[in-house]
Amino acid sequence: MIGEHRSTGERKYYLSNLPADTPLKQIAGAIKARWVCEQAHQQLKEELGLDHFEGRSWTGLHRHALMTMIAYAFLQSRRLKQAGGGKKNPRPTAPAEPTRRQASHPHRARAAAPNPLSPLPQNPLR
Repeated sequence: MIGEHRSTGERKYYLSNLPADTPLKQIAGAIKARWVCEQAHQQLKEELGLDHFEGRSWTGLHRHALMTMIAYAFLQSRRLKQAGGGKKNPRPTAPAEPTRRQASHPHRARAAAPNPLSPLPQNPLR
């Protein structure tokens, strides 16, 4: 059990199943990570309308949730750019041309690279 005594006089207690030798800083980070998630969820509801869905299907609900999360990610990226944040050590960019594997059999090579000018194949189930 972990106890927290805040400067306001409020006391909070948390249960943990972490090993006894876990550093206090790591435990505090895990406890405070929940606050970040709650803030993100609140922002998704208040600013982006996560709770405004009135449909009747799981598919519609999932699409609505996905679109609000995409909007949230976009807004967060814009906020980080504006604040001058971002990654401290960005990864080097990938090469411009993708690598191609050679097929071991000539017929497989033809099947792996279809002609872009040929018409789309018809669905055999129709």
